[in-house]
Amino acid sequence: MSGPLPLRPGVAAGGWLAVSGQVGLEDGALADGVRAQTAQALANLRQVVESHGAGLTDVVKTNVFLVSMDDFAVMNEEYAKVFGDEPPARSAVAVHQLPLGALVEIEAWVHLPGH
Repeated sequence: MSGPLPLRPGVAAGGWLAVSGQVGLEDGALADGVRAQTAQALANLRQVVESHGAGLTDVVKTNVFLVSMDDFAVMNEEYAKVFGDEPPARSAVAVHQLPLGALVEIEAWVHLPGH
């Protein structure tokens, strides 16, 4: 696919923010390996959430897409570093392929403060 992708990083509606799938992209390049890609995807997710006046404690649900379930434990370690002892609800599924050749993609539902 050439040109910009037809999506927005996050869309707020009715007190909720739907965050589009975030991959481990920084400065136009994918981070190296699933650990680094997970950390960067979560950093990108945090940026979108914070740009809408919320924080990671407002994340209610995430969906994690992995190219290989063999990477689940590594992804989970990085995920736990960010979400700690009270993480949001989560699904994790294996998929055949992700955009840009990513190994992991993370999307989220966020309850916006004050709603």
